[in-house]
Amino acid sequence: MKNTCLLSQDAKTYLCCFYQTLDAMVQGMTTASLDQSISHNFVVQMIPHHRSAVQMSGNVLRFTENKAVRRLAQRFVEEHTQGAQQLQAVLPACAQLTNARADLRLYQRRMDLICRDMYTRMGCAPENNRLAAVFARQMIPHCLGAWRMADTALKYDVCTELVPILRAISVRQRRNAAQLRALLGRMDCQGR
Repeated sequence: MKNTCLLSQDAKTYLCCFYQTLDAMVQGMTTASLDQSISHNFVVQMIPHHRSAVQMSGNVLRFTENKAVRRLAQRFVEEHTQGAQQLQAVLPACAQLTNARADLRLYQRRMDLICRDMYTRMGCAPENNRLAAVFARQMIPHCLGAWRMADTALKYDVCTELVPILRAISVRQRRNAAQLRALLGRMDCQGR
């Protein structure tokens, strides 16, 4: 009797690429060169986060025919590519504003907690051959992490160029997480 629980070759390839991307994101975010500016620190940690969303979305596009997941993944590629470019563009201005030491400590402590939770939840998503559902389960904590990071930065003095970007990230990532949850609920009901 054949074991139907075995991962398909597509699932193995997808998961290997996902974990490589996740590891690169963690590496990029944890080794980012931080300074005395919350604005700068947010940008240099969020750019690897955005780039990983582009790669993770591109990865699922190779393996799923689920139209709803494909639409979301394509939108994620566009949004996060544009978002990374916007962050890169404001980086010089953001580096100019410095913050008090206490603010920096409080901000970075909260960011470290958010990131650790996000990394763990992304890496613990169930592994199976239903790659559209696997992607949704991996991306929900990614979206929630970005939302929480943006909301945290907005509690502190940040450069004026960054404020609209932070607000947009917060709104967009709340929406993305809600859409992924709804999509996952539909897929679970349909057994796909």
